[in-house]
Amino acid sequence: MTGFDAVQLSYDEPRAATLHTRLERALDRRVKRLHGVHGMRRAYRLTAELVDTEMFFLADGDFEIDLRFAAGVEPLADGVAMRVWQAVNPVNGLTYGYGGLKLIRRTALREMGEAVDVLAALPGRVEFCPRPAGVTRFNQSPYLAWKAGFRECAMLARGSEYGMNEQSAQARINAWTASSSGEFAAQAAAGARDGIAFAREAARSPEEFELLNDPVRLRAHHSRLYPFEAVTS
Repeated sequence: MTGFDAVQLSYDEPRAATLHTRLERALDRRVKRLHGVHGMRRAYRLTAELVDTEMFFLADGDFEIDLRFAAGVEPLADGVAMRVWQAVNPVNGLTYGYGGLKLIRRTALREMGEAVDVLAALPGRVEFCPRPAGVTRFNQSPYLAWKAGFRECAMLARGSEYGMNEQSAQARINAWTASSSGEFAAQAAAGARDGIAFAREAARSPEEFELLNDPVRLRAHHSRLYPFEAVTS
């Protein structure tokens, strides 16, 4: 496989270490790991300081790569900041860029803007590879499933602000809110509904939307919504 560095970015995912080992096996190289950094934007920027190659693979801590992921990955063309391979969603049947494997430019991360959808703020084009590279295993606990639905649908609910097609965004929202397969699907669906409600409220206060990138505030928000629910991460 082409000589790109690789990084796994993890925070609190229970299976991150196992999935890191799987990444190394599939990519046939050492995969560096950045773990537990507070603030999503800061964490993404720090991954750029771990690598020695201008382009590198970037995987979330809950990404389960397909061991058949093929060699022969082409470098990014001029003007392209990132390529995303799709991931299969285990609770709603969707397959799209959410949680997928990325090939990204180190310089683009260093120059990243301040959009809430962190990687949407990269300078340069983003291209999407239609074939899936694995499964996004965000549903490793009730809370993590809720958080995934909440964050994704809060951003989808305001997708037009990030250049998203409204019809496509609504179709994905419908699938998330109807999540019914896989472990903790009900929590993912509840998170999706809560994320939509939050987006409507946060429209009056854009700075509040930054809650999506702050794990401490997001956990506190969940606790306010579900004060009597025991949650593990």
